[in-house]
Amino acid sequence: MLSLIAAIADNNCIGKNNKIPWNIPEDFQYFKKITLGKTCLMGQKTFESILEYLGKPLPGRKNVVITKNTEYQAPDGVKVFHSIDNAFTALKDEEVFVCGGASIYAQTIDRVDTLYITHVHQVVDGDTFFPEIKKGTWEETNRDNREGFSFVIYKRKG
Repeated sequence: MLSLIAAIADNNCIGKNNKIPWNIPEDFQYFKKITLGKTCLMGQKTFESILEYLGKPLPGRKNVVITKNTEYQAPDGVKVFHSIDNAFTALKDEEVFVCGGASIYAQTIDRVDTLYITHVHQVVDGDTFFPEIKKGTWEETNRDNREGFSFVIYKRKG
């Protein structure tokens, strides 16, 4: 099963200077609850921002990094792939969550079954953006509105 998880602002912003441009503790808790025990696939920059923030890979999850850098050295226990196709093939029997960043989201949004999106109800200044969630492709199946943000689950139509 392939899913994608992201927090996006009203203008589709997801980051600035390789950091999340807001602080919503409930979103971090939601991310942890949804992904714990699963496989988290992400690009090198996203992985490095997690290392900078936490000081270690995401605990309690299998961390998978996609990078074009064939000499990239990840910490022990972190799987590295040099293409999304290779990663998806190797992980075909696992529940995989695509966790960013923008390039990885753009390359996988048409290949996943479910989107777990935290809609942050503000326009944010940033330099990294999420691809459009096409209304003809995705159907909202669950919404949990909170103050300033909403947790929304989309399933692929058809």
